[in-house]
Amino acid sequence: MTRFALLLLVSAFPLAACHVSSNDGTGDNVSVKADESGNVSFNVPFVNGNVKLPEGALQSGNFDIDGVKMIPGATMHGFNVEAGDKGSTVHIAFNAPKSADEVRAYFVDQFKQKGLDVAQSGSAIDGRTHDGDTFKIDVQPAAQGSTGTIAIVSKD
Repeated sequence: MTRFALLLLVSAFPLAACHVSSNDGTGDNVSVKADESGNVSFNVPFVNGNVKLPEGALQSGNFDIDGVKMIPGATMHGFNVEAGDKGSTVHIAFNAPKSADEVRAYFVDQFKQKGLDVAQSGSAIDGRTHDGDTFKIDVQPAAQGSTGTIAIVSKD
């Protein structure tokens, strides 16, 4: 699990507003915390410290679930990762310039093109990746387009 948590730690640096924590079973915890201003603090078994990411790093973060990218024009405004011995959960918050219905239709279409089994129920889309991880995308109307959250759960 430590390798997975370290991979998450490294991949989290391009993003702000994140939190990563893990315990590899040896008592060594891994944690990363960042705010939307780009201030990141980290504590891993071999080093701890603080860094400042460039402004806008979160908005330009890369998103991909089995080849499905974030809807064009969307910006991420929150990121949280929790990793432990029994799996991990990733939460991503985003805003999109399209309506909630258009965003949901985009994701359903894109996932089906990639051969993933997805189902929409109300404001949410539920699915499973090719690796067996489950995900849920919930999209709500907002004053300017829509706002949404994505949760991805891995059991290993």
